[in-house]
Amino acid sequence: MERNMILAWILMLTTAIAVARCQDYYSHGGPYVPPPQKVTYVHFFLHDTQSGNNPSAVPIVSPNTTTTSTGFGGVIAFDDPLTVGPDITSEVIGNAQGLWVSTGKDVLTLMAYLDIGFTKGEFNGSSISVLSRNPITESERELAVVGGKGKFRMAKGYAQLKTYSVNFKTGDAIVEYNVTVIHD
Repeated sequence: MERNMILAWILMLTTAIAVARCQDYYSHGGPYVPPPQKVTYVHFFLHDTQSGNNPSAVPIVSPNTTTTSTGFGGVIAFDDPLTVGPDITSEVIGNAQGLWVSTGKDVLTLMAYLDIGFTKGEFNGSSISVLSRNPITESERELAVVGGKGKFRMAKGYAQLKTYSVNFKTGDAIVEYNVTVIHD
């Protein structure tokens, strides 16, 4: 009986020490106080070019079917320039890299996975991450900002897109982006 009591006390004591250590581990930092959030508005034009000798977007997977007019299942990798104006010769401020995945069977819709990286100006070295459905047949649409890095760390927000021009024969498009970013 005495042996069982000693073992019980040892077990209780080691449990208490382990709990105390865990509490001690978590108590040093204090409560998390997030920094005040900022709201930043960014405007630019994305140039998605599939034609010519130097395309910025190339198909990497083509669907193995001809039964859909939407290209359902196709995947395009892109590294598109971002400019301050709609003309490709206007100042380049960064690039968008990622994938377009054709996800609409009946309506041309792309799933957009892109990282919008800035290479000039106030946001040089920072980027915004977008992951959202992009119904490209609509002239105006909205995509979700789900993250960022650099000055856009912990970003969330939305990008309002407006098709500036599109050539359905070549697949080339210029899209205007108005992005609202909430970040630390």
